[in-house]
Amino acid sequence: MILLAAGMINRMLGFIPRIALPRIIGAEGVGLYQLGYPFFIVLITVITGGLPLAIAKMVAEAEGENRPEQSRRILRTGLTLSFSLGMLFTLVALLSASWVSNVILTDSRVYYTFVSMTPMISIVAVSAVYRGYFQGRQNMIPSALSSVLESVIRIFFMLWFSYLLLPKGMAFAAAGAMLGVTVGELIGMLALLVQYFFITKADRSESDHTKAAPDQELQPDNSNTKGTQASPLLTRMLGIAVPVTAGRLVGSFSYLLESIITARSLALAGLATAAATAQYGSLQGMVIPLLLLPGVLSSSLAVSLVPSLSEAAARRDLPAIHKRMHQALRLAMVSGAPFSAIMYVLAEPLCTLMYGNADTAPMLRLMAPFALFLYVQAPLQAALQAMDRPGRALINTLAGAVIKILLILMLASRPEYGIYGAIIAIIVNSILVTLLHYSSVVKLIQLSLRVKDPLKTITAMIIMAAGTSYVYHAVPLSGTMWLQFLFAAASGMALYLGICLLSGLISVRDLERVPFFKRRR
Repeated sequence: MILLAAGMINRMLGFIPRIALPRIIGAEGVGLYQLGYPFFIVLITVITGGLPLAIAKMVAEAEGENRPEQSRRILRTGLTLSFSLGMLFTLVALLSASWVSNVILTDSRVYYTFVSMTPMISIVAVSAVYRGYFQGRQNMIPSALSSVLESVIRIFFMLWFSYLLLPKGMAFAAAGAMLGVTVGELIGMLALLVQYFFITKADRSESDHTKAAPDQELQPDNSNTKGTQASPLLTRMLGIAVPVTAGRLVGSFSYLLESIITARSLALAGLATAAATAQYGSLQGMVIPLLLLPGVLSSSLAVSLVPSLSEAAARRDLPAIHKRMHQALRLAMVSGAPFSAIMYVLAEPLCTLMYGNADTAPMLRLMAPFALFLYVQAPLQAALQAMDRPGRALINTLAGAVIKILLILMLASRPEYGIYGAIIAIIVNSILVTLLHYSSVVKLIQLSLRVKDPLKTITAMIIMAAGTSYVYHAVPLSGTMWLQFLFAAASGMALYLGICLLSGLISVRDLERVPFFKRRR
C-alpha cells in the first residue's frame, strides 16, 4: 500500500511536466526529448531489469534466517555488479551518441539530449539495488520517500533547465529537460543512501543492546557468512535476475523500435525532420500520457487483483475467481469509459487547455474510443500473473509488439497516413493484446462471456458523449474556456452516472463501498 500510494502520487506529479514542458519547448522540443528516452529505458532494463527482484528475494531469505551480515554481502555484490554495468553502458552510450543521433534516429539534434541522459545510467543502477535491498527487508518507506522526492526535484529542474537553455535553441532546451531528470535521479539516490545510513546505524545500536546473549549462539551465523564467497552469491543473483530481465526487455525493445521506425517511416513519407520530430513528440509526449492518466484506476485494480485471485486459486475456489474477474473487468470498463468519452468529444478544448496547442486534438480524438482496451488490459494481465501464467502474458505482448512495428513500417511511411499510421498501429496493438489476454484468461479459468456489461458501458458512453457535446456547444457560459470545459464534463459525468445506476452497471451497494458515500449515509 505504501508503494501504491507513492506510485499514484508520482503519476499525478509526473503529469505536471507533461502539461508545462510543451508550453516551454513546444511539440518539437518534446519530440527531441522523447526520441532519446527509449535508448535509456533499454540500457536501464539490461542493467536493473531483474536485479532488484533478485536482491529483494535473497535479502528476504537472509533476514528470515537472522543473518544481517549476509544481507550486507548481497547488497555489496549487487552494488558491484550494477555499478560496473552502469559505468560500462555509460561509456558505450557516450561513444555511440553521435552515431545513434545521426544514423538511427535521423535527427542530429537528439545528440545533446542523449549525452545529458548518460549520467543517469549509473545513478539509476545504484538506486535500483538499494530499493531491492529495502524491499527484501520489508521496509517500503525508503523507496516511497525517495521516489516522491525524486519526482518533485525532477519536475522543478526539468522545467527550469529547459527554460534557461531555450534561448540557445530547441536541442539545448530538450537537453536541459533531460538534465533536470538526471538531477532528480541523483537526489533520489542520495535520499536512499541517507536512509540506508540511518537504518544501518539503528541496526548496529540494536545489535549492541543484544550482546548479552551467549556468544556461541551467534557463532554459527558468523562462520556461515565468512564462508560465503561473492561468487556463489553472484551466480545465484544472476540466475534470478537474467530471466526476469529477458522478459522485460521485450517491452523496452518494442518501445525503442517503435521510436526508431516511426521516425524513419515519417522521413520516408516525405516529412521534414523537424516536422516528424514534432509529430512524434505530440503523440508520445502529449496524447498517450492523457490516454493513460485514467489508467491509474485500472492499474490500482490490477495490483489488488493479484493477491485476491492468488488466494482464491490456492483454495481452488473457481466461482470466487470468476466473480472477482467479472467485477474487475466491469469496474475497469465503467471507470474508464467516461474519460474516453470526454477525451473524444472535448479533445480540442482539452488539448488547448493542457498544452496550449489544439493540433494534437485529432490524434487524441482518434485514439480515445479505443482507450477502453488499455484500461481492461491491466486486470487481464494481472490475472495471468496471479494464475502463474506470466509466460502467456509475455507471448501475447510480444505478438502485439511485432504486429505494431510492422504496421508502423507499412502505414507511417505512406504520405497519406504519416503519423496517423503509427496511431492506427498502436490502436491495433491495444486491441490485439487485450483480446489475446482475454482469450488466455477464458481458457485458463473457463470464464464465461458477459456481453451485457460491455454493451451497457458502450451505450452509456455514447449517450454521455452526445450529452457532453450538446452542453458544450449549446449552453455557452461567459468566462474562460476552463469553465465551459468543466461544466460540460461535469454534466456528462452526471448523465453517465445516472445511466449506470439505472442500467445496473453501478449499484447502490457499489456506492456504499466508497468512503464518501458511506459517511453520508
